[in-house]
Amino acid sequence: MLLTLTAFSMELAQRLNRVSEPQTIKMAKLSRELKAKGINIIDLSLGEPDFRTPQHICDAAVAAMNEGYTKYPPVAGFADLRQAICHKLQRDNNLTYAPEEVMVSTGAKQSLANAVLSIVNPGDEVLIPTPYWVTYRAQVQLAEGIVKYIPGTIENDFKITPQQLEAAITDKTRLFMYSSPCNPTGSVYSKDELAALAEVFKRHPQVFIISDEIYEYINYVGHHESIAQFLELRDRVVLVNGFSKGFAMTGWRLGYIAANKEIVAACEKLQGQFTSGANSIAERAGIAALTGDLTPSKQMTQAFKERRDYVISTLQSIPGVKATMPDGAFYAFPDISSFFGKSDGETTIKNDEDLAMFLLHKGNITTVSGSAFGADNCIRISFATSLDMLKEALERMRKTLALLK
Repeated sequence: MLLTLTAFSMELAQRLNRVSEPQTIKMAKLSRELKAKGINIIDLSLGEPDFRTPQHICDAAVAAMNEGYTKYPPVAGFADLRQAICHKLQRDNNLTYAPEEVMVSTGAKQSLANAVLSIVNPGDEVLIPTPYWVTYRAQVQLAEGIVKYIPGTIENDFKITPQQLEAAITDKTRLFMYSSPCNPTGSVYSKDELAALAEVFKRHPQVFIISDEIYEYINYVGHHESIAQFLELRDRVVLVNGFSKGFAMTGWRLGYIAANKEIVAACEKLQGQFTSGANSIAERAGIAALTGDLTPSKQMTQAFKERRDYVISTLQSIPGVKATMPDGAFYAFPDISSFFGKSDGETTIKNDEDLAMFLLHKGNITTVSGSAFGADNCIRISFATSLDMLKEALERMRKTLALLK
């Protein structure tokens, strides 16, 4: 007798219960669905530059195809790309790494996953400052680690203090992971702030550090600082970076780590079982990105800065919205908790998710609820879209929020 789908329960792996669909992707899906129905939605949910990949990078990809780079690359990446990454780290960050201390993956997200799975054992504690990028928690949960949050506050620009870090570390702490510039807040740790955190880590040699630096080039306050610069910590730091944000290469799916050889070898072992090497053509384009003209990246950052200035000044002029000035990335992360408990007569706003949905259905704007990032008083607004679109979106937001009494 053949079984039908209704005759049994399709029970999948329990690990799926530990994670859910990222809120950023969920909101982007909703935006596309509403647009397909003819509704004029302005999408401020996804973190994707609206600029084209610079032409010299695209040209390098075409040349790579014509030159026959269409076969499997090494799992850890082409040797000359890894050398180009070493060159970039020396040039931009004064960090010295050898090619065998660098590994290329299919996007920085895979780099993060490789590192988490290589370091975290079941039951290990992983410290994550809040607000944090949505995927950090999920990756730790998939590794069966225990997430412990260290709350950053809007009053301290969403950054943690050395005292908070010291208080959070226990004998079970295995890993600390954070981003600077930060997604979702745009906060940037200075050299002095990182040095103070480094002093804490020096007292706890069992703790590894994942430093997510994917927004490095989108920095409005000067030179990017990496915690990998502190030599006493170097062998415990996994520096994660990539090409998506600074080179407008989101669809190329190319990221990398720089770490000690043992961690790189572990990540290579894992990646060899999951995806093997990254896209060969994207890797050749990555060499051109790192060694070529950085002017397009600098111009893009300047455009983001102009948008940031407009967005933040406008948000600060909307009654009930509390917004700080981000020093990097392309997000605003305003506190909107003053609207909780208010209503337009039909909908009562109980939390950040209610407000995000209210803005979507009443204002035709997609944002992301702050609770997705561990900060339920806020929403994330991406300004990776044109200034004209931002002006229209913020005017819609002003009018929509004014309906709440």
